[in-house]
Amino acid sequence: MTRLAVFVLAFAACSSSAPKDPVSELQDPSTCGDCHMQHYQEWSSSMHAYASVDPVFVAMNKRGQRDTQNQLGTFCVQCHAPMAVALGLTDGTSFDPTMLPAAASGVTCYFCHDVKSVEADHNNGLVIALDQTMRGGVSNPVETPAHDSKYDPTLMASESNQSTMCGSCHDVVTPSPPSPTAVPLERTYAEWQATIFATTPPPTGITCSGCHMSTGFVEPPTTVIADKPGLNVKSRPNSFHEHLWLGIDQAMTPFPGTAAMPPPAPALTQAQAIARDLDPALTIVGATPLGDNDGQIGPGFIEGGICVTHEETITVRMDTRGTGHMWPSGASQDRRAWLQMIAYDASNQVLFQTGVVPDGMDPEDIGDPNLVGFWDQAYQADGTTPAHFFWQVASEQSKLMKPPVTLNMTSP
Repeated sequence: MTRLAVFVLAFAACSSSAPKDPVSELQDPSTCGDCHMQHYQEWSSSMHAYASVDPVFVAMNKRGQRDTQNQLGTFCVQCHAPMAVALGLTDGTSFDPTMLPAAASGVTCYFCHDVKSVEADHNNGLVIALDQTMRGGVSNPVETPAHDSKYDPTLMASESNQSTMCGSCHDVVTPSPPSPTAVPLERTYAEWQATIFATTPPPTGITCSGCHMSTGFVEPPTTVIADKPGLNVKSRPNSFHEHLWLGIDQAMTPFPGTAAMPPPAPALTQAQAIARDLDPALTIVGATPLGDNDGQIGPGFIEGGICVTHEETITVRMDTRGTGHMWPSGASQDRRAWLQMIAYDASNQVLFQTGVVPDGMDPEDIGDPNLVGFWDQAYQADGTTPAHFFWQVASEQSKLMKPPVTLNMTSP
């Protein structure tokens, strides 16, 4: 569910006679907030901003460096703190987010909007220019004294965008060494490429940003992008794209997104915004036998039905009707999703149950022979020992729900 998307940026109409801001200022996200306050507020509460301070990431990188005698290098931080790597502020081995300036913390505005080329579709193959030109998906950008502006179709939220910028960081191939072999461990972009959303034109065709930066969440959809007082900026249809990039992760420590975001951003916490997008995606709608098209259908829908076919059989159908990749995607070797079902008799006594997992346990550890689970099983070099850290992974077996490859609702 996690398809982190790209920015779409318009530029303020100002005199071209003023000097541009120096690169060092443009790299600081707060500089962007001077003219793009709503973008900045939303970004500040996003997992992009949280990426380098996430305690799970920090601990994982520290453990990986220790276990691999620092062979891991910048493998983790190149995506979680890409500007820190680009500016030569860390080699990854002794990474400390508290030592980073704002310009190098997390996935910043400058990092995405200064990309000049995409050299690889995994492990951050983005090359930044380190210049004063901000790239965006709006054609014919107006002049601004803050920076030079350039139209870049790879930042468009339209069918012409192949989402290569998103895929470059959101597909991860394990390094070899320290991994026993190179394994495509996170494959969200590759998964999307196989769906009807990547292979068909609109309205079915949807990019990463088409879902994860939807203009439909912004009221009104013609909001101006640069909103500094005194700027002569005209609104454009669908010009503003939400900069929250919601997936399934949220901050574990005090962070702007753990409280309601101030206006003009949506008055939602990070958890509420995630629920807004994901609750419709995880739905069981009544008794829905195979072939019944009853129920809402739309982006992000996982539709399921329970049909008692005779006294001894219960059939459950779950269908990723609109998810643009497998589910759960991303770091699916570390995520667990499973079906819980309990059947009762007329006196409310339990006749059958599966997927009832006590707190503090993993579903694969409860010994349930009927368990229906969705995650990637990762193994070490012997092919049988579970790999608990990605640098141990030599192979994996996918148990994810497949994404839609057809619009035929009756097709299995």
